[in-house]
Amino acid sequence: MAQKTAPDSTRRSERSRRAIYDAALALVEEVGYAKLTIEAIAARAGVGKQTIYRWWSSKGAVLLDAFLDLAEQAAEAASAGHDTVQTEIPDSGDLEADLKFVMRATVDEFNDPKYDAPYRALAAEGLLNPELGQEFVEKLLEPQLQLFVDRVRRAQDAGQVMPGVDPRIALELWASPLAQRWLMRSGPLTHEYVDTLVEYALHGIAPRPA
Repeated sequence: MAQKTAPDSTRRSERSRRAIYDAALALVEEVGYAKLTIEAIAARAGVGKQTIYRWWSSKGAVLLDAFLDLAEQAAEAASAGHDTVQTEIPDSGDLEADLKFVMRATVDEFNDPKYDAPYRALAAEGLLNPELGQEFVEKLLEPQLQLFVDRVRRAQDAGQVMPGVDPRIALELWASPLAQRWLMRSGPLTHEYVDTLVEYALHGIAPRPA
């Protein structure tokens, strides 16, 4: 008589978790965050809502983990063929070119509904829910900003940036205007726009002596 294999609860839980992530991301793009509910996520994922409440306290918490997972998948896809996932901004020796490369990729993500809808929902919810907002900053925003800090610091070490410049303040010269334009929808998000931000940040807008 063939021996039956016991169900693998770990694999079952991972399948459920993946289905919940996919459902949350799809629904926030389809109906928006205001109409997103735990019940709708559960129905789309094919799980009971108690399964979701066992792992998360709110729809915002579900969406945050789903978006973090999406970002991790994107990083792994971008690093396909490499031994490790890229965890820093490329250093070609040309700071301007490297910043433009990353900022253009950021614009492409902002213009992709798959990323725009959950990112925008989390940014808005974070203003109303301080706990979620802090987690959003710590887990998603801060690691991304730190990549710019590290790249500017390496440029300082190479003599390409003035020694007294604070890398954290410097990155805000190109990152903050992009974030504001994206959040407020005050203008188009293009490669040309972020190229200009980088150029203004690195070279200034005042006339330079000949």
